[in-house]
Amino acid sequence: MRSANRPMPIRRALARTALKVTGWRVVGDVPRAGILVGAPHTSNWDWVATLALAWSRGVRPRVLVKKELFRGSLGWFFGATGGIPVDRKHPGRLVETLAEEARHDPGFTVVLAAEGTRSRGEYWKSGFYRLAQQTGLPVALGFIDGPSRTMGFGPPLVVTGDVRADMELVRAFYADKHGIRPANRTEPRLREEDKRPREKEPA
Repeated sequence: MRSANRPMPIRRALARTALKVTGWRVVGDVPRAGILVGAPHTSNWDWVATLALAWSRGVRPRVLVKKELFRGSLGWFFGATGGIPVDRKHPGRLVETLAEEARHDPGFTVVLAAEGTRSRGEYWKSGFYRLAQQTGLPVALGFIDGPSRTMGFGPPLVVTGDVRADMELVRAFYADKHGIRPANRTEPRLREEDKRPREKEPA
């Protein structure tokens, strides 16, 4: 995988122009390395918005995309714009591959849609959390909010291993972020939060 932050003046200029013309406002700084979580993921336009946001600040991240979208005529587009095909049946393998890449690339930047689907669901996918644990990289919470026409990033989150406590911070950040189609928004919650710790057997 290539480094995400090579010079890209043309893409940066196009992205800034597109954001200005469409009336979207960018807040916060785009991290130049790390694990970028994009949420709420409620529309196909989130891909375009994510690239516009990152490119406008001169960052070219890799973006995880379900492998089915690489089939057909659009496959070249997703590949050319930094897309990484994701096999949803074997997500653990991808986390291991990304963790290894992060160890060797100081400019490693990857975007994950933690909800995993544009439809309303019950849980987020935990890949971003496991990747952060394996690499020690901070998690940058990116957002898109249709009602206010703003997008950007909040402060970085360093995961502690206390899943519920970390996700409480994530929920607080996204409490007023609605996505492009608010009805499709999934509340930030991991299945791991609902797992009770195994009780110790009596001696």
